[in-house]
Amino acid sequence: MRLYPTRLAIGLAAIGAPVALAIGLAAPRLWSTAAAWVLMTLGLMLADALLAARPSALTLSLAAPGAMGLGRAQDATLEASFKGLAPREVELALGVNARLAASPVRQRLRLAGGWDRAIVSLTPQRRGEGRLEQVWARWRGPLGLMWLQRTETPDRAIAITPDVERVKEQALRLFSRDAMFGVKAQMERGDGGDFHALKDFQTGMDLRAIDWKQSGRHGKLVAREYRTERNHHVILAIDTGRLMCAPTSSGPRVDQAINAALLLAFAGLKLGDRVGLFAFDAKPRVSSGVVAGPNAFPLIQRLAASIDYSTEETNFTLGLTTLAGRLDRRALVVVFTDFADPTSAELMIENVGRLMRTHLVLFVVFRDEELEPLVDAEPLEPDDVSRAVIAAGLLRQREIVISRLQRLGAQLVDARSADLGMSLLNAYLDAKRRDMI
Repeated sequence: MRLYPTRLAIGLAAIGAPVALAIGLAAPRLWSTAAAWVLMTLGLMLADALLAARPSALTLSLAAPGAMGLGRAQDATLEASFKGLAPREVELALGVNARLAASPVRQRLRLAGGWDRAIVSLTPQRRGEGRLEQVWARWRGPLGLMWLQRTETPDRAIAITPDVERVKEQALRLFSRDAMFGVKAQMERGDGGDFHALKDFQTGMDLRAIDWKQSGRHGKLVAREYRTERNHHVILAIDTGRLMCAPTSSGPRVDQAINAALLLAFAGLKLGDRVGLFAFDAKPRVSSGVVAGPNAFPLIQRLAASIDYSTEETNFTLGLTTLAGRLDRRALVVVFTDFADPTSAELMIENVGRLMRTHLVLFVVFRDEELEPLVDAEPLEPDDVSRAVIAAGLLRQREIVISRLQRLGAQLVDARSADLGMSLLNAYLDAKRRDMI
């Protein structure tokens, strides 16, 4: 418990100071009586503290979610309840660590029957473990001269995970049972190599699809219908090095990569493929092996949530060589990464070239949403011209790296963070439809 004066008490004591000084100057013999004001003020403050509601009569309750998706705010509830004598108002505040933001910071509640509730909005800032560190409650005495404060330490942890809710929303739209046309139909049937069914030949169908033996048996033209192949291996390789974890206006790129990877993992498992997760920076950090079936998605989700931020440089030689050694059959390797210039990307290109000898590599690169506006902005000052020239040079170097990857035969997804998930999914479905894996 803490006791300290309110502004009213400090102002009351300050008002008595000039009066005591005037008495002391006018009648030095009466200087002791001048101290009566100060003593009276101290007495009133002591009486206010004694008459106030006791901190032991206060019960603080905190209800908060156990896990939160990055970027999605949820509410925590603070309840204050007094037994017996209760103040008219109480102020509540919740302290959190750097991975969470609490709003509002402080709330004033007007108690009814000695009880009230405060709603605090919690917004995750970064993945990891958010903590509710302290709860503060303070109230005034009946005279308004003293604050009584009580502090509790709940030390409650909140797991801040990738934005799985957003992934589920996109996946539900994708696999909606009401979808009669579009993506769902394309995912089931295409130009793959798995025989699906026989159907009557219709005008406009490919003549090569006619099954002549079955047509002779049925006495009419019958065509083969194929569907995209299943049981492919899809490896999601996420670079978690310094460049991917650096803050941007839309958050660290590694978080955007994880959300897109989870969407692809959900779709791949749903379509019958086998999906694995691999994360690396200076050395491999996460390796799941391949799993199959929709029920395996929670495993991929937990492993993705365990990927931490890193300040180390990415070792592409060690990471991609380790990954290649763990693949025993041809796979679609989806590499989420970032690069600053052709020099830093040289080792990446060299190791990707070796990986592409056996596997289909799909590169996911992020559009630089901070540099592009600088290039297109109207120059108003000389510094704007300098920034535009430098930004254009960096973007040109980025295009050089992308061109080299394309010449090597890598598939690329180059999209803004808001469109990354669906762009990646379309590239995956296109690779399946064209039987490239």
